[in-house]
Amino acid sequence: MGVFSRQRFFQELAHGCLLPTAQQGLEQVWQLLVICLVCRLLWMLGLPSFVKHLCTVAGGFYTLYLFFELHMIWVVLLSLLCYLFLFLCRHSTIRGTFLSITVLIYLLLGELHMMDTTNWHKMRGSQMVVAMKAISLAFDLDRGVVTNVPSPIEFMGYIYFVGTVIFGPWISFNSYKEALEGRKMSLRWLLKVSVSWVKSQICLVVSNCVAPYLFPYFIPVYGDKLLRSKKRRKIRGSLAKWLLAYENTTSFHFSNYFVGYLSETTATLAGAGFTEEKENLKWDLSASKPLNIEFPRSMVEVVTSWNVPMSRFLHTYVFKSALKFGTFTAIMVTYIASALLHGLSFHLGAVLISLGFITYVEHVLRRRLAAIFNACVLSRKCPPSCSHQNKKKLWVYMINIAFSALALLHLTYLGSVFNSSVDYMEEDEDDITHHTIQKWSELSWTSHWATFGCWILYRLIL
Repeated sequence: MGVFSRQRFFQELAHGCLLPTAQQGLEQVWQLLVICLVCRLLWMLGLPSFVKHLCTVAGGFYTLYLFFELHMIWVVLLSLLCYLFLFLCRHSTIRGTFLSITVLIYLLLGELHMMDTTNWHKMRGSQMVVAMKAISLAFDLDRGVVTNVPSPIEFMGYIYFVGTVIFGPWISFNSYKEALEGRKMSLRWLLKVSVSWVKSQICLVVSNCVAPYLFPYFIPVYGDKLLRSKKRRKIRGSLAKWLLAYENTTSFHFSNYFVGYLSETTATLAGAGFTEEKENLKWDLSASKPLNIEFPRSMVEVVTSWNVPMSRFLHTYVFKSALKFGTFTAIMVTYIASALLHGLSFHLGAVLISLGFITYVEHVLRRRLAAIFNACVLSRKCPPSCSHQNKKKLWVYMINIAFSALALLHLTYLGSVFNSSVDYMEEDEDDITHHTIQKWSELSWTSHWATFGCWILYRLIL
């Protein structure tokens, strides 16, 4: 959309952005939704288990072809490599670690040598889901959660489960087997699917049509000043730079929520994503928690709410495995593993490694403050039965609000590197590196300096 007056902008918004965005979103995924529903109906027919596995493999293959065409072969090769490794090492007790290394090497070689960066990055989401599924299965076999190596058709059914193969989320092997049991359709199931779909479309519209124009049109902080400028970046005020960074961050956040809610839709539609307690079935799959991110208590809460299934995967299979080397080492190994799974992208790696330091310093500082003041100021909200004496005093709220404000600053700063221009730089890593450094330089490296200051404060009160 071009530069309009505020009145003209709102007149053009509906047919110039809102409707085309929603229409394009539906056109891209309607076949995936239909395949998920068909598979869901097949699970309920009481077919033999191997037939159900074959159906989900067929559905997954067709879906991969719809989105990636013949480039899907690289996803297939990764799955074959993973099963070959699991079969050859079926008597080992450290399959998880070795398969993790093998998968990361494959992903790195694929990005560097096997094909062009643009097409590889298009498949990055599916590659990550396949990698996480295979790695989690290997660790579950080591820990006895899964007793035997699945048959080839079971493994491929899990890997290519149509509800998760494109957008995720990660689900465990046991969750996949439960999905194939074909639970009865219910009003709660239909409501979950519908609500997740509507939320995904709202987030898509906000990401494309609201967030990029947040301050010049929706919240006119500068009046018409931003509109009169041919290039909004000519406004050099410090506040303007942070407002523009916040626009980029908000757009990036809602694009993530879109994918998260869409993954909830596809997984639930295909029959996964439920918990069962005393014959009470709850369709409660949650891929992300936007309110915990947009109104954060802490950065720790942000990273665990950004992608809930992936956070659970990293905590269960990476953090816990590395915890024997110390908390700081385990945190950094977790973020490095996440960065490698996301691919060799400087801005992603820089953000994730920065998050590692930010969350660690925040965690230890707030833990120390909680001990000194005997107050509920930890990174995570205390349960009602906690032993802290100071829970609801004004100064306790003020400390928590201060850390929430700091978390918003971190989010705006880190998210400033994600905007539409980065998508056109994917083939030139030097441009992405320069873009990231330039963005953070414009914001005076504020987040990194704030983290260093918090670490100094922690060391002084230790």
